[in-house]
Amino acid sequence: MALDAVVFDVDGTLVDSERDGHRVAFNVAFEEAGLPDRWDVPTYGRLLRIAGGAQRMTAWFVEQGRGPDEAADLASRLHRRKTAIMREIVEAGRIQARPGVHELLDRLDAGGVPTHVATTGTRTWVEPLLHGLFGERFGTIVTGTEVPELKPSPAAYLEVLRRAGLAPSAVVAVEDSENGVRAAVAAGLPCVAAYNGYTREQDLSGAEVIAPSLDAPEIVTWFDGRLR
Repeated sequence: MALDAVVFDVDGTLVDSERDGHRVAFNVAFEEAGLPDRWDVPTYGRLLRIAGGAQRMTAWFVEQGRGPDEAADLASRLHRRKTAIMREIVEAGRIQARPGVHELLDRLDAGGVPTHVATTGTRTWVEPLLHGLFGERFGTIVTGTEVPELKPSPAAYLEVLRRAGLAPSAVVAVEDSENGVRAAVAAGLPCVAAYNGYTREQDLSGAEVIAPSLDAPEIVTWFDGRLR
């Protein structure tokens, strides 16, 4: 299969953004609101199995004894502030690309393969992050601002395919998590998974290749064999 395009996830795939980005932003939002809640690294890893930041906070607040309605209302209000804090973290240059990302993008560019983005992150921080780290590399960028259905829903991927005028048969998704792989497969896309410290134990079996980074030999070989 020669590739017509590659569609990348953002959080945990293109960038290391969870532990020292989103987790930190959540904790700052808690502190600013005068709440005692704090998420350490293992706690945040457990909560990451819940898709969506507001949903993650809602589940946490219920777990801590708040009623469902109170938890959802508090999470909704705090998530707006958390998103603003995340943008500040991005603009301060504290989020970096994962190993092998720039090299893979360079090879795809050299092979004439367009690249796109399908993320459920908010455009408020996704756009400055992608621009700051990657310039104008990506064609179609679909975020959770435009498509609110969270992965494992295939909605974000389907919207990229629609906007870019692509058939899924010659497009590959690049993901890091179980929810992401399931979303890609549900959209009809073959998937390559580069797991990270938070997702290494997740079920990524739906992916065609599974490795710890995008510069792993098996992923490099997989892509090189499909460049025109």
